[in-house]
Amino acid sequence: MSYQKIIIAGNLGREPELRYLQDGTAVTSLNVATNRSWSNADGERIQETTWFRVSVWGKRAEVANLYLSKGDKVLVEGRLQADSATGGSRLWQRQDGTMSASFEVRATDFAFLNGSSRNGNGESVAASSNGYVGAEYEDDLPF
Repeated sequence: MSYQKIIIAGNLGREPELRYLQDGTAVTSLNVATNRSWSNADGERIQETTWFRVSVWGKRAEVANLYLSKGDKVLVEGRLQADSATGGSRLWQRQDGTMSASFEVRATDFAFLNGSSRNGNGESVAASSNGYVGAEYEDDLPF
C-alpha cells in the first residue's frame, strides 16, 4: 500500500483562474507561496519562498474561484504531481535569468485562513471539508 499527502499553508500569489474541460469539469488554478525565514550562523536573516501550483477540481474549483483572491491565506491538502518533463518539480527561468522551481499539487481539500471570506453581498462565507459553502450568521448562535 502507498500513500501520499501534502499540506501547505500560504498566500495566493495571483487571482484564481477557473476553466472548464470539454466534459464540463471545473478546474481552478492557484499559485500558493509559502515563506520561511531563519538566521544563519552570522546572524543574518534569510528568507525563502517556495511556490506551489495548485489545481482544484469539481465543485471545490468553483468555490475556490468564487471566494479566494490574490493575497488570501489558504490551507491546501492534496498530493504532489511530478512534472512529466522532469519527473520532479517544474523548472523555469525567471526574467532575470536565474532558475527556479515550482511544485504541482492536486488539491483534495482547501480552507480559508483569513478567518472568513466574503461573497459578493458582503456576507461571511466558510468552506467545510465536504466542499459546502454557506453564509455564517452569528446572530443565529444559541449561546
